[in-house]
Amino acid sequence: MSTFGELAKLGHEQVVYCRDDSVGLRAIIAIHSTALGPALGGTRLYNYASEADALHDVLRLSRGMTYKAAVAGLDLGGGKAVIWGDPNTIKSEALFRSYGRFVDSLGGRYITAEDMNTTVEDMNFINRETKWVTGHSTYSGGSGDPSPVTAWGVYHGIRACLEVVYGGPDVQGRTIAIQGVGSVGYHLARFLHESGAKLLFNDISDRRLACVLEEFGGTVLGDDDYWSAECDVLAPCAIGGVVNARTIPLIRAPIVAGSANNQLANEVEDGEALERAGITYAPDYVINAGGLINVDSELQHTPREKSMQDAANIFTTLKAIINKAKSGGITTTQAGNRLAEERIEAVAHLRRFHLNR
Repeated sequence: MSTFGELAKLGHEQVVYCRDDSVGLRAIIAIHSTALGPALGGTRLYNYASEADALHDVLRLSRGMTYKAAVAGLDLGGGKAVIWGDPNTIKSEALFRSYGRFVDSLGGRYITAEDMNTTVEDMNFINRETKWVTGHSTYSGGSGDPSPVTAWGVYHGIRACLEVVYGGPDVQGRTIAIQGVGSVGYHLARFLHESGAKLLFNDISDRRLACVLEEFGGTVLGDDDYWSAECDVLAPCAIGGVVNARTIPLIRAPIVAGSANNQLANEVEDGEALERAGITYAPDYVINAGGLINVDSELQHTPREKSMQDAANIFTTLKAIINKAKSGGITTTQAGNRLAEERIEAVAHLRRFHLNR
């Protein structure tokens, strides 16, 4: 399929390639929709195997941001960016400032934020070249690290799933297996530990595993042992595409609910496979919307306490989506998509695309 064909298939408005050889920058910015407002989404730094893989990832991620903002009731569209390179070697002030100039050239149609392998400090560098960035440090007027708010939303999403499956939202005594204990996964572990959950962990970093074990206790699992773990909830909080045709037959947990974006390798087929297996799946763009809620609060100049309160409301939204799926005989992803599309359609006639004025 041609690039234009792929854009048409997913409904994107604009894709921008950014190159600056002097600093080693290769980036792609994808704007999926600005029907509800400017496209907001983080910048991911990842060493993709190919340019095609980078494009595929940014297109899927940006589409997910559109649905995430719509379901969360925000006046934002969906966008995302990827920087192609090794995060251990490519990072520099010059790279992020150069990238910031490309973001600025879009005039506010795209607003960036943190994502995988980018930090508050990186956002500070971008902020020196453009105002269209969120999540930079509090001393420069930003809201800082959004991961605690994301984790707070995931925590309440897990509670919603527990209520639907077990009849009550209490996490005390429940066993939760977290894959990926970086920024969001770490804070999720903290919230769950404080509420009395038993924790299992999987991560590629021995350092991160040692940190959570020291602070929260628990057990470390290997990759396949993670998927077949006897637990109440699997919480994938690392990379996408991990819930797939290989891993689904291994799953024994009745709930999959984590913060990772694009957890399903194939949205339709894998969603239906989970449904057939009787596994309740929390659509990633619904349960992990806390980070987006946080940066929207930054744009609206409301305090962190307000974003934490709004993220807690993910409990109600997710519970309604799960029940809608059950009553309609559809997957939870399809139920979430319908909710998002209904809101976009209801509002889109007011402005077909966003232009900052």
